[in-house]
Amino acid sequence: MTVTRPARLTGAALAAGLALVPFVWILGDLAALGSPEDLFWYWAGDRFRLSRARAATTLLDPVLCLAAAGTALAALRSRHAAAALTATGAVTFAVRLPGLWTHGTGPLVTALSELVLAAGLLVTALAGRRPSRGPDEPVPTRPRPGPAVAAGLLLAVAALVLIAQEGHRAARIDPRHLVDRFTGGRSVLDAALGVPPGWLAAVLAALYLTAAVSALTAARHTRPLGVLAGGVLLAGGLAELARIARLHLHHDVHYVMAPEVDLPGLAAAGYGALAGAAVLALLAGRGVPDAAPVPPLPAAVPPPPYPRPPGW
Repeated sequence: MTVTRPARLTGAALAAGLALVPFVWILGDLAALGSPEDLFWYWAGDRFRLSRARAATTLLDPVLCLAAAGTALAALRSRHAAAALTATGAVTFAVRLPGLWTHGTGPLVTALSELVLAAGLLVTALAGRRPSRGPDEPVPTRPRPGPAVAAGLLLAVAALVLIAQEGHRAARIDPRHLVDRFTGGRSVLDAALGVPPGWLAAVLAALYLTAAVSALTAARHTRPLGVLAGGVLLAGGLAELARIARLHLHHDVHYVMAPEVDLPGLAAAGYGALAGAAVLALLAGRGVPDAAPVPPLPAAVPPPPYPRPPGW
């Protein structure tokens, strides 16, 4: 299936709007915190010396901004952008859904805007599809078997690690606070556009598992879905590694009662960074073109009769 030109232009406009919304909030956070470095450490979770100022965005916002911008470019350049439109729209819709019951007019309006734009991407990708016009028209290629299997295994392990981490946290906290992790109650302190951590973990686990199944089955939509999953995994792993390193190594941040190094968390962050980079590298190459159709064999000519009739 390909995407019609009007649908591609509509999808590019919707994706550009989806990238613009968090970009405006990021500019506001830069003005509030004063420097990109402070904003990065806020996204990474290290908010030491930033108690007087709070950012409205989280690490997820620049990732979604880049994903939406890449989707807009893909819609303008390729007739096979349906998978990119669908992946970006579905993930954005899922993570912005808890914003409907958030506090504050600005975050609520932002959540509604992004939900409408994300739903528009899904509708555009569905309504704008059309079958190939003939055997000469190119179709999306499948990923190469070896890299696709490797990427699928890495994403499957990342999903299992995330599920294990969330299960470990759920066993250690109060059940009332556990509900807040999925709904965003008072016990969860986060940025204005922050997604409840339990809800976000569930969405990311579903994203990793879906991308893993697509890669293991060599589906045609593996590349955009896997690149999105790998980018989220890489960004989260690098941010967590930077936070842990700054917490335990930087002389200005090292606390008097510094906590012990969370070895499981450190291992999970390191795996996320390495696996995310590997998935991006494995799925960035060209796919395998479909084999040319084999022309039908000519009809077999029956042998002459024997004995031959007169005049043969």
